[in-house]
Amino acid sequence: MNVVVVGDIIFRGIDTVLCSRDRDSRGLRCQPFGKVMDISSRLENNLGHEGEDSFVVVHVGANDKGLLLLLFPHLSLQRSGPLPLGGKTNVMTIVILSRGKCGLSKCVTRYLVAMAAADLLVIINDVILFRIKEYYFPTNFLFLTPVCSFQTALNHAVSDISVWLTVAFTFDRFITICCQKLRTKYCTEKTAAVVIGTLCPLFCSKNIPWYFAFEPYIILENVPWGCIVKPDFYPSAAWVAFTWIHRCFTPLLPIFLILLLNSLTVGNILVASRVRRRLRGSKSDANHNDPEMENRRKSIILLFAISANFILLWMTYVLFFLSVRITNRYYRTGFNDPMFIADQTSYMLLLLSCCTNTCIYAVTQTKFREELKNGVKYPLKLIFKLVKRGQ
Repeated sequence: MNVVVVGDIIFRGIDTVLCSRDRDSRGLRCQPFGKVMDISSRLENNLGHEGEDSFVVVHVGANDKGLLLLLFPHLSLQRSGPLPLGGKTNVMTIVILSRGKCGLSKCVTRYLVAMAAADLLVIINDVILFRIKEYYFPTNFLFLTPVCSFQTALNHAVSDISVWLTVAFTFDRFITICCQKLRTKYCTEKTAAVVIGTLCPLFCSKNIPWYFAFEPYIILENVPWGCIVKPDFYPSAAWVAFTWIHRCFTPLLPIFLILLLNSLTVGNILVASRVRRRLRGSKSDANHNDPEMENRRKSIILLFAISANFILLWMTYVLFFLSVRITNRYYRTGFNDPMFIADQTSYMLLLLSCCTNTCIYAVTQTKFREELKNGVKYPLKLIFKLVKRGQ
């Protein structure tokens, strides 16, 4: 069987993986910087001498399975990949925290519910609708250029909101512990609502330019399909400045602020702990009979767990972004290219950071675990009662 690869420059160097190592028995048709329009117009010439039994691999741009099916309905493309569980855990977190039975203040609960809601939006928009739509819904309105451009801008917006809500929560805990005079005025439910209500429209407005960074892959019957970055995006000084500002706001500046606020908080806690021990006169008594220090300990464990989770899971993405900008290497030579692996790994960890907060709450908060157990037991008890009545 002949194997023919038709694609863009990403296949350079990896054609031997798909085809025989014997160059006489394989064909590679490379269209550098090819779009769907280019491939479709030249496909007949590329395959004209290959016969009916040839195995053909078509690649253009990035993950364009949906667009390929629009052009070539007879193609059979493999669909795989499980639906994410992160959305379910975030919904469960929102429900449990909204009940207000986890022993947390209303201010903290507001922030945590908002963070869970933002993480849920990231999972719905970036994972379900953006990344796995091609496997389960290969030809639908989500591939229209205005829709996918809006979706890209929304991806950046909800990601920014999720990150900056973490910063806002860290700042709130810093004020609570380190600024006693400001604590009663700032650390309130009303202030939390104002901060959350300000961050959401602010970062939605900030990411509007992403909508204008793309053009259609192809226009079929006057309908634009797909999104591809405009040719002047990378060389344009304005776009370069915008991307740097975007990355400084998320996540470089948040990481710096979280590290700074947490270090100041830790320093204040250590000083306050030593003072309280001296006043109480016994370290053992201070450890076992001081409810104030116990509350601070639980609050700090939750704060540090969320902050450390954010920094660790975003660090790969930050390092990858800096390496790309410093080396000016924006292309990939194949799926085994370390740059390609680092790129995909960084996005995987970035999206994973939106699914792990529920586990953090379960590990660090006793009452949250109790509410979670009650939530799991409730449907089982209900089923048991219905079965018992039926007997």
